[in-house]
Amino acid sequence: MKAVKLIILLIITFSSSLSFAQSLRKADALYNNRAYLEAAEIYTKLPKTSAILEKLGDCYYFNSEFEKAYEVYSKIYNPNIIPQVSKTFYFKYFDVLRGTKNYELADEVSTKYLRDTLNTEEFKSKLQKIVPYTYELYNITSETSASNFGVGIFGEKIVFASSQNPDNPQYRWNKKPYLDLYEAQVSKKDTISLDNIKPFTDIINTKKQHESSAIFTKDGKTMYFSRNRKKRVDVDSTKIAVVNIYKAELINNEWTNVEPVSFSSELYSTMHPALSYDETKLYFSSDMPGSIGSFDIYYVDVLDDGTFGEPVNLGVAINSIRREQFPYMSKDSTLYFASNGRHGFGGLDLYSSSLKDNTYLDALNLGESINTSNDDFAFVVVDSLNTGYISSNREGGDNIYTFKRIPTNRTYYIEGFVTDKVTGELLPNTTVTLFDKDGNIIGEMIVGEDARYKLETEPNRSYYIEGFQPKYIPENVYFNTNDSGNIEFNIELEIESYKDAEEIVTDDDKGNTFIELENIYFDFAKWDIKPQAAKTLDVLVALLEKYPRMEIQLGAHTDSRAGYDFNMDLSIKRARATLEYLVDNGIERSRLTSKGYGETQPLVPCGDNCTETEFSINRRCEFLILK
Repeated sequence: MKAVKLIILLIITFSSSLSFAQSLRKADALYNNRAYLEAAEIYTKLPKTSAILEKLGDCYYFNSEFEKAYEVYSKIYNPNIIPQVSKTFYFKYFDVLRGTKNYELADEVSTKYLRDTLNTEEFKSKLQKIVPYTYELYNITSETSASNFGVGIFGEKIVFASSQNPDNPQYRWNKKPYLDLYEAQVSKKDTISLDNIKPFTDIINTKKQHESSAIFTKDGKTMYFSRNRKKRVDVDSTKIAVVNIYKAELINNEWTNVEPVSFSSELYSTMHPALSYDETKLYFSSDMPGSIGSFDIYYVDVLDDGTFGEPVNLGVAINSIRREQFPYMSKDSTLYFASNGRHGFGGLDLYSSSLKDNTYLDALNLGESINTSNDDFAFVVVDSLNTGYISSNREGGDNIYTFKRIPTNRTYYIEGFVTDKVTGELLPNTTVTLFDKDGNIIGEMIVGEDARYKLETEPNRSYYIEGFQPKYIPENVYFNTNDSGNIEFNIELEIESYKDAEEIVTDDDKGNTFIELENIYFDFAKWDIKPQAAKTLDVLVALLEKYPRMEIQLGAHTDSRAGYDFNMDLSIKRARATLEYLVDNGIERSRLTSKGYGETQPLVPCGDNCTETEFSINRRCEFLILK
């Protein structure tokens, strides 16, 4: 009897193991084919290992169901142990935490696991001071349960992607119909609404392919849009639906010649086209080889014959190690785009970057009045630059919003400390001057005991800042302000003393700074500059040319022979002669002063009993640095 029970137990155990293995294989197959909702149904019934929980959370994450994803991911996260998770788990969990407004824990995960120190409250406070606009939004697609997003301007109409066609097959990712392109009139009566919504013809809209992100040339004769290819490709044992940009031409009022653009590929995606205002460049998002993150923003030149140049990556000012998508270039050459790889509020946030000297400045988050803890993307402005459209899933599904933006008053600053370059000590009483790119003084201050400076600037400007302290070499630092949040642009001014920079400069025990040169000798009772003295003074000329802000005092001393009045007059004449030599050799007179000391400051106080050597030591010229 015991043997029979044991056999039955083994059969049940084996059957359970077999059933588990089969269910896991099926769930994994659905997961790998992006059928996330179907996969989630199976994962919820399986044992809750870290690996299964992560994939279950992913099913919710990739469908922007962040509350459900948070509930699952939280069962994995433990700051005291390292669970068996994928390399991307901590970013997904961080993103979900932002998406559910758990910002404090999100900051912890970002700082500890993503090596990106983040303080969201400080970030919010900073943005409130510097975002150029606040936004008023209105949902114009709230009456439909379909996904609607990605506005393109088509004459007096707008074009957008929508899953509203019930006759389309369902996409297994989210069990919604495949996306098609629609055009509509925008009614602006008591409320803004979409009228006369019509789908594009079958040559544009296909049954089992997504179409989205349509844009048009100003003449309305060329359209670019995104469409996934029918054939999936195998990438790392996962079938990927590659998305490409397609081009279509309007001939006799019919769209035709629908073909992928030349820089598209079957092996990577190109999507979300956007034209520059002059239509000479086409911007897009891609995960092509060489991308910095999972998707980067690129552009290609649109050549006169309608062909395209080679893709150019916009670089780290725009692209992060995560995802940048939905570029849009306004007529004032401001680039707008969506990213989940920068400091933000959750999901995709909207950013902008200005073009300066053919270089994009660091991107700026557009702030809490337009960005939420969910996905905010597909920013488009109309010709006024202060109205436009965005897409967002802030209310659940993807919807299109109109916006009106209101300029804000922004004040930017540059601030920092002034320190000794060698010792690192603070340098109180340093004069800090801010210049524009043409050398005009914008602001100036003398730092206090804390050696801290703070001067007002403007965004998107070129400046240089100078720290000046007597007996120090003035330090100039060149910089550009931008729209990336540098309201408190920190530059530590490190200035070096003449004494540390030049071997011939030294301090005495009273804190005076001198230039040590060979002694200048004059004939008895004479003050003209002899050839040997000229060679010594030429070294001084070179030093003054090297440091154009240096100011010195030329001091002449005599020995104690002859009378007091004679010696004083002689020393004054010798100091003046030295000064005139420097002026004759190109040094500005305003940088020089001369003073005769006569016999009043002997180095060797031997009175009338000096030796010839002692007399010669007292008979000297000294070069005291004043500034």
